[in-house]
Order: sequence, then C-alpha cells, then structure tokens
Amino acid sequence: MQYTIRHIPKVIDRALRRRAVEDGKSLNDAAIEALRRGVGVGDEPVRHRRLDDLIGTWVEDPEFDAAIADQHRVDDRLWK
Repeated sequence: MQYTIRHIPKVIDRALRRRAVEDGKSLNDAAIEALRRGVGVGDEPVRHRRLDDLIGTWVEDPEFDAAIADQHRVDDRLWK
C-alpha cells in the first residue's frame, strides 16, 4: 500500500529524521514504525525515555508562580 501525506509539521519531520538516523533506518521505515506505534499496533510497548523536545521550552509565568506560592502558604487555623 502506498500513501502520500502532506503538510507534515516541521517538528514531526525533524523527529522522524532524527529517529531514522539514530536507528539506522530509512525515513520511510522510521515513519512506518512511528505510525505503527501511534495507532497501537507496534511490536513492543512505547517507552518514553527522552525529554529532548522539552529542552529550552520553559517559559516564565508569573501567574503560575503566584498560584504555586499560594499553595505553599499554611493556614494556621486549619492546623489547630
């Protein structure tokens, strides 16, 4: 069976190409394996071990920091 898939996001393209190089596979084989795992018919369960895609993506959020600070405050009346 042959497919043509258009409008692949750059992040997916980079990840597939990186996976192909890491696994020593063709881009086609890496894409098929990713599709196989994505639809749940892979040969082995998916083990997520890498967080490389998250590196450098942290964004400071003062509202989040304030919400967390509120959660760390102890109400002494509740602990009597």
